[in-house]
Amino acid sequence: MDSAELTSSALIQRHLAEAHVIKAFNTITPHQLSTLARPAGAPDRSALTISGDDARAKAEAVKLLDVLGYNAVDTGTLADSWRSEPNTPVYIRPYLGEVPAMNVEAFLRWTFETPGVAVSAAEIVKLLEITTRQPAGDARLPRDENES
Repeated sequence: MDSAELTSSALIQRHLAEAHVIKAFNTITPHQLSTLARPAGAPDRSALTISGDDARAKAEAVKLLDVLGYNAVDTGTLADSWRSEPNTPVYIRPYLGEVPAMNVEAFLRWTFETPGVAVSAAEIVKLLEITTRQPAGDARLPRDENES
């Protein structure tokens, strides 16, 4: 993964060769997932990214997202799934709005108190356009300077 030869999702697919791995739901926290869900056609309906190698499994994932109250933005194959990894523009922060400076523990508590910000499919597409790939070891939440 550090060589960017595989994404974590592609590695999972390699280990679960008979499975139909789809990457979804990783760009939003549980509380925002529940508070931002909207019916189809709602003007403030958010979108989430999906990626996968199996077209039928992706179609099922899109149906699931729709039932749960979200539009889907297809980011491509599992090899392309790095576009929604930690520290990418679509990862968690768009759904939170302005995030105060805090350590990871405080951040996790704060997310349970924050209802979330709607992020449209068009906004997701724009964020994906500015995404660049990082080494796997760099894909994590940034640390607060006071945290050890």
